[in-house]
Amino acid sequence: MPEPSSGGTLAAVPDTDLTAENAAAVNALRSAVMRLSRRLRHQRVDESLSPTEMSVLGTLARCGSATPSELARKEHVQPPSMTRIVGMLEGKGLVRLEPHPEDRRQKVVTQTEQAESMLAASRTKRNAWLAELAGGLDEDEWAKLREAAPVLEKLAHL
Repeated sequence: MPEPSSGGTLAAVPDTDLTAENAAAVNALRSAVMRLSRRLRHQRVDESLSPTEMSVLGTLARCGSATPSELARKEHVQPPSMTRIVGMLEGKGLVRLEPHPEDRRQKVVTQTEQAESMLAASRTKRNAWLAELAGGLDEDEWAKLREAAPVLEKLAHL
């Protein structure tokens, strides 16, 4: 099998029923998503927040209030790490801890209006950066991008 131009070998794709063409597409997608994600992460409004802290705020924005344990599961981090992250976000005025409505031993993490404003500004900045980047696409490429977006969204939520 030929070496793909996006780096790595196709042998890195686990033994599946993929055709060589689909294995190459998976490899190219992985590489492109990782590079684009890395570049997108640098388009931040608040440089004082780590990517993990931004991710937690994004999760709260998408999913609503949650306990630190629920956030740890969603963010794939250990509960003690999430406790530290929530503490840092609380110290910056981006989340508040409230009593759990059913279990007084737990707390519920809720984002503040300051976090909502910061996330909105961040989305605006990142969207503008992506729009500028995509400005060099021709109409055929834009059509493909519009078709691919829902598929990528589905993959992101599987």
